[in-house]
Amino acid sequence: MHTLLITGPGGAGRTTVAAATALAAARQGRRVLLLSGDPGAPDDRLVELLGPTTGPVAEVAPGLRAVPVAHGIRAARIDSGEEFRAELVTLQERGASLLGLLGGRPLGSEELTELPGAEQFALLRALRRAASAPGVDLLIVDMPPLHQAIATLALPAQLRRYLARLLPAQRQAARALRPVLAQLAGVPMPAQWLYDAAARWDEELAAVEAVVESPATELRLVAEPGPASDDALRTGRLGLALHRLPVASLVANRTVPRDSADPWVADLAARQRKYTDQWAAELTVAPLAHLGRDPRDLRDLTLLADTEGIAPREAAVYRRAWAVEDRLAEDGVLVWAVPLPGARKSDLDLIRRGDELLLTAGPYRRIVSLPSALRRCTVSGAALTDGELRVRFTPDPQLWPRER
Repeated sequence: MHTLLITGPGGAGRTTVAAATALAAARQGRRVLLLSGDPGAPDDRLVELLGPTTGPVAEVAPGLRAVPVAHGIRAARIDSGEEFRAELVTLQERGASLLGLLGGRPLGSEELTELPGAEQFALLRALRRAASAPGVDLLIVDMPPLHQAIATLALPAQLRRYLARLLPAQRQAARALRPVLAQLAGVPMPAQWLYDAAARWDEELAAVEAVVESPATELRLVAEPGPASDDALRTGRLGLALHRLPVASLVANRTVPRDSADPWVADLAARQRKYTDQWAAELTVAPLAHLGRDPRDLRDLTLLADTEGIAPREAAVYRRAWAVEDRLAEDGVLVWAVPLPGARKSDLDLIRRGDELLLTAGPYRRIVSLPSALRRCTVSGAALTDGELRVRFTPDPQLWPRER
């Protein structure tokens, strides 16, 4: 299944572009599931744009329900509050023995209100479910604003790393000792519940991570041409590149006619063209016309869906690897090339810690494991050249095999 995640700076028109993309793809005969994961969007916005429903709400995947709308598109919306309540109730049930030991009283589902961050987990869970929906060729996800979307998509790998550190492989020994400890203490031990819960979380996170990192998953950015969007895109693309999230295309939304006789409109068109041309030098850009008002219904949406370049391509973009260049013969170093388009030296920082490298790009940070060859080296320098961070590693004589 091809998965297209649509995001961009706040107020750029992500929901409209997601609906237009879904309509354009469905008119080409693709079976589309449109998932709204933006907590800021009105509940009925997608249905309002895509016309009246054509059937009842039905389950499209376990735990995910959708309603059919125009051209066979199925539209689903995430209820993060319901997801949070169901997950916490389940967690309480699994830890009932520990709660009883501590004298705690379980909370009823009607008492629970979602906590900050619940939207992220609900979106990731819905993404995993939607990716396995039968009878779907294209999954389109209306994501939150760009900065929040990056943080959400990076979350599975980050949480799996935390679980591995907090509950390492040695936990098996503790599980084996659990019956003995329970007899000595005379009370139920919570270790088994804790490890079982952690294993379940890791399994779910791994499934979501597989969807995010799949070669068939890519992003479409949406921005209204202008200086504010340009700054937001430059910073956002740094975060996307740092987490190796490929961008398929960019929709320049609400563009005005370039041949207008009105001087004000002509001047605005010229300023917009400056940014669209600049973006087109690095990305595939599809200009989407301003209708003179916010799109209101299927008729308006059809005008946008007819725009060239709105229908997504069949194939996913190439996910560029971070290559290790062998320059031992020439310079005595190995070079790790990290693509970071639009980066500036002031944006970047890196710290070596054990077998990991802590990379900072603007407001984004990622901890990555070093390739095996680089673990036997020390960091000897780094340089930013043409949007690529090149980190130099010098072999450690104590660890590097000597030539005979």
